[in-house]
Amino acid sequence: MFYEPSKGHGLPHDPSKAIVAPRPIGWISTLNRAGEINLAPYSFFNAFSTRPFIVWFSSEGAKDSATFAEETGEFVANLVSRELAQKMNRTAVDAPRGVSEFGYAGLAIAPSRLVAPPRVAEAPAALECKVTEILRPKALDGSETGAIVVAGEVVGVHIDDAYLKDGQFDIVRAGNVGRLGYMDYASVNEIFSMRRPRWGKD
Repeated sequence: MFYEPSKGHGLPHDPSKAIVAPRPIGWISTLNRAGEINLAPYSFFNAFSTRPFIVWFSSEGAKDSATFAEETGEFVANLVSRELAQKMNRTAVDAPRGVSEFGYAGLAIAPSRLVAPPRVAEAPAALECKVTEILRPKALDGSETGAIVVAGEVVGVHIDDAYLKDGQFDIVRAGNVGRLGYMDYASVNEIFSMRRPRWGKD
C-alpha cells in the first residue's frame, strides 16, 4: 500500500510509530522554579551528537516536562530498564500538577550532582542535562505543529556499577526498553556486532 499522511491511511490504527521503531524512551525528570518535580516518559527521544554529548526529547504539546525544562534550563534523562517498565508506564498518568509521579509509581528519588532536577534512583543510568535549544517545528505550510523539542547537553552521567561488564555498559542485562507502535514495547535481550566497512579494506 501507499498513503499520504496528510490524506489518511485507511488502516484501523496509525502505523507511523510502528514504522519508526523501536524508539528509546527518555524518562525525563524536571523541576520548576516552585520546586515541583515532574517525571514522565517520552518515546520521541534520542541522542544526536557525541562531542558534545547532546540528547533531545519532543513533547507533543506544552506538557510539564517541556515547560519545566524551558523554565529552569535543566532536565535529567533516566534510562528505562526492563525491570522498571511497569513503573515507567505508571508515570505516564495524566496526574494534576503537584502530584509526584515518583510517589505514584513507587520510585525513589536520588539527587543529581550538576543540575537541580533529581533522578530515578533505580535507573541503571541517568543523564544530567542543561538545555541548549528549544525548537518548535513547523509543518510544510508554515503552521505550528504543537511539538516542542528540548535539546540538552549532557553534563553528567550516572551509571550503576552493577551494569558495567568489562568496562562496557551491559545493555542486555539492563534490558533497555524501547517504544514500538500502538501499545507495544520492546526490551533488548540479545545483541549482535558488525564492524563498519572501510573502503579498500574489505
